[in-house]
Amino acid sequence: MSPHLSVIVLTRNEERNIVDCLRTLSWADEVLVLDSGSEDATVALAREMGARVETRPFDNFPRQRNAALELARGEWVFFVDADERATEELALEVRKAIAEEEADGFWVPRRNYIFGRLIRHAGWYPDYQLRLFRRQKGRYDESREVHELVILDGPQGYLENPLIHYNYEDIGQFIERQNRYTEMEAAYLYRGGARAKVRSFILQPCREFRRRYITLQGYKDGRHGLLLSLLMAYYEGVKYLKLWRLQRRGL
Repeated sequence: MSPHLSVIVLTRNEERNIVDCLRTLSWADEVLVLDSGSEDATVALAREMGARVETRPFDNFPRQRNAALELARGEWVFFVDADERATEELALEVRKAIAEEEADGFWVPRRNYIFGRLIRHAGWYPDYQLRLFRRQKGRYDESREVHELVILDGPQGYLENPLIHYNYEDIGQFIERQNRYTEMEAAYLYRGGARAKVRSFILQPCREFRRRYITLQGYKDGRHGLLLSLLMAYYEGVKYLKLWRLQRRGL
């Protein structure tokens, strides 16, 4: 038999997504939802779908994920976000990967739908994430509060079938998330000794636009690729502005 597999979903106010997400995870041995204080119907809906629900106050993403690792019962864990969906093909590939045990962790590609459209370039595909790993072999780096990093003690492999990610429904949601992400990224840079210079406010956004639009071929996604490259460049500048403010305050 395949090793026991726990699929983990972190939630907070995800009533719009949680049912559709959990419907695609029924093949797991355990579905664990770790909620951080939802004020909507997320918890009730998750329980109705048969998930085991635990709660923990949110402090940051890596600590939340590490807490979920402690709560999970499976030898293997597979992290899925509430706005992601697992296909039948991915489910079969996950089961095959953990049965063959050729690696202790696997990177999973994602197909990102942004503003209602599948984005194939500008860094949004294949967008590999280390989401499947042997529970006792992996731990999240708690110094990285955004775009969490798994520290894996063992060999790694890559899966072919993607998670479907319904990312950023509209520009308002994009702005709200990027404002949060840039706060955490600026704090991470500051703690690591990075410092913003005047030229950073021009050079860093220009480099990010070139990387997204030219190097990562965002132009192939037409107007969506151009818009996303411009937005990511703008928020690269916002990140360095926030870093500069931290320097000024001496925090």
